[in-house]
Formats: sequence, structure tokens, C-alpha cells
Amino acid sequence: MGRIRVAVIYGGRSSEHGISVVSAGAVINALDPDKYEVVPVGITPAGAWVLTEGDSSAMQINGRTVPTVGEGTAVVLPADPTAKGLVTVEPGSGVQALEKVDVVFPVLHGRWGEDGTIQGLFEMAGIPYVGPGVLASAAAMDKVVTKKLLAAEGLAVGSYSVIRNRAEPASQITLGHLGLPVFVKPARAGSSVGITKVTDWSDLGDALGLAFEHDTKALVEAAVVGREVECGVLESADGTPEASLPAEIRLTGEHDWYDFEAKYLDDASEFDIPPKLPDHVIAEIREAACRVFVALECAGLARVDFFVTPDEQVIVNEINTMPGFTPISMFPRMWDATGVPYSEVIDRLIAAALRRAR
Repeated sequence: MGRIRVAVIYGGRSSEHGISVVSAGAVINALDPDKYEVVPVGITPAGAWVLTEGDSSAMQINGRTVPTVGEGTAVVLPADPTAKGLVTVEPGSGVQALEKVDVVFPVLHGRWGEDGTIQGLFEMAGIPYVGPGVLASAAAMDKVVTKKLLAAEGLAVGSYSVIRNRAEPASQITLGHLGLPVFVKPARAGSSVGITKVTDWSDLGDALGLAFEHDTKALVEAAVVGREVECGVLESADGTPEASLPAEIRLTGEHDWYDFEAKYLDDASEFDIPPKLPDHVIAEIREAACRVFVALECAGLARVDFFVTPDEQVIVNEINTMPGFTPISMFPRMWDATGVPYSEVIDRLIAAALRRAR
């Protein structure tokens, strides 16, 4: 058999564009050239699909320089299963079909990449793809829907309120039961984009304004006093979920919570894999991560984030269906500590995608 042709799609229109570019670079570098033929496809911040060489330009996020998808040959993925893959449009020469794509690895974070929209396109095109499907991606992307589904499964989630009308922002009266501090965030965004920690109710309006810049629905969450712990989930060969060793994130420097800069731009965190927690708590975290995976009908992979309170209660914070794959991302680090190196994680994800297609 020949090599598997993998289209690695990255970039995208979301505020997490730069992180996606960095993640995709790591994935491309880890794909064994003896097993795989890589087709790098970048999506520019404006939404154009281009065939690239896996390189990038640069853009500014929060005053920091991060990579962005630049120019390339324009391509499209038609919602036509008979096309069997990508089509390139060359100026002056009409439309030319590329060779068949065996599987797509969408290394995309945030809106239009991790929320079920592009997964629907892959389904229409009849092309296998890595990661959860339309329903799981959409449900996991919406933090409010996630909390409702997990609560229905008997999993513990924190206290929260939903603000759906930016013209009538919430007041201290309506949110006072949450206490202070609270975290105000877009309901459908990731990588801590658009999140504000509010310690005084007078700052609530500005925090909601920032959240509404990224979404039409805002989530206000009560702060949970506890340790931040993450756990990776991979689909096993029989389709059941398998949990990694968890990791505890410990902030250093001037950051008082795990914001965008702490995650991606600053060397501002330390971690323990596994956390310094009792064995029964670690076992409960791993079991809960798999329960979250099943409750949301996930496939392929996910990273589930938890709080562990001083009395050892395990509370689900959120789930990411395409967690960061950057060199410092926790998902590959947790699996490496569990005995599954980066390249094997990628092999398993591609194998799972092809198995589901069959």
C-alpha cells in the first residue's frame, strides 16, 4: 500500500488563528514521511483556502507576533463526495482536481473549525477526518450547552449564568448569587480569548462588552477555589475512550489565572504529570474525562479541564475537541507521560478517522 495522503488544514477565521498555525506546524513535522504524504492547506484570517508549503507569515495578537497563513494557490473543498478531495483554481487554466485526499486532519481551534461547521463540510464531501463529528463539536464549543449536557449526566459543573442580550447587560442584582470574583467569557470561544476576571461589579459592563466582541452569548461563571487539572482522552482501537495521566497547571510570574498569554506567549506556567493528588482522585479525574467524552458523543480526541477543590471534589470546567498541539501544549505532554509519544498520538488519530469512515 502507498502512503496515506493527509490534508492538514490550519489557520482559520477565528481569534485562535495563530495558535492553529503553530499547532499545525508541529503536526506536520511529526507526520512520518514514510507513512504519510502531507498536503498543507491554510485558511487565511479572511477565510480563503490556500495550498501552502507549510510556512506562514506573521500577525499581531495582544501586541505579540504570532504566525498567520499567507499567500498560496487557491483551493476549495467541494461538498461533493464524487470529487474525492480538494480542487485548485489556477488563474487562466480553469479548475484542476488534485489527487484524492485519504483523510483530513483539521488542526483548527475556535469558530468555523472546532464548532461543527467544517466537520459538516467534511461529511458532505465524504472525506474522513480527525476528531469529533458535527454534534459533539458544536455541543462542546458552546460552554452553556456543554454544562447542561454534563449536568444531565450527573457530572459536577460550576455555578453560572447566561447573558444573551448585549443591549441589556446583567447587573449585580441578577448575578449576585455567584459571588465575586466571576469570570466573564464568550460562550463559544477558546484559548482564553475574550475572558475577563471580574473582582468588582463596576467592571462587569466592560467585561461583557469584551465577551460580546467574540460571541452573541456571554457566560458568567462563579470562580471555583481549587487546583486546575487537565486530562487528555484518545479513542482506542475498539472505539472506547482512554484517559491519559492528568496534569496540574501551576502559574508562575505575574499571571493570576491561565489567560491567553500564560498559555501561549509567556513561559508562565509549570506543571505536574501526574498531579500531587491522592490516587483515588486521579482515578476519578480519568474516569470523569471518559464520561465527558461519551456524554458529548465525542470521537478521536479531547482534552477535559477540571477544578479539584480542597475537599477533593472534581468539577468539570470545559472540554476542547481539538486541543492545542503546540510544542508546549498539555495534550501531547500528558500522553507522552502516559507512554504514548507525539507521533503515536497522531497515528492513532488518523487510524481512528479511517476506521470510522469504514
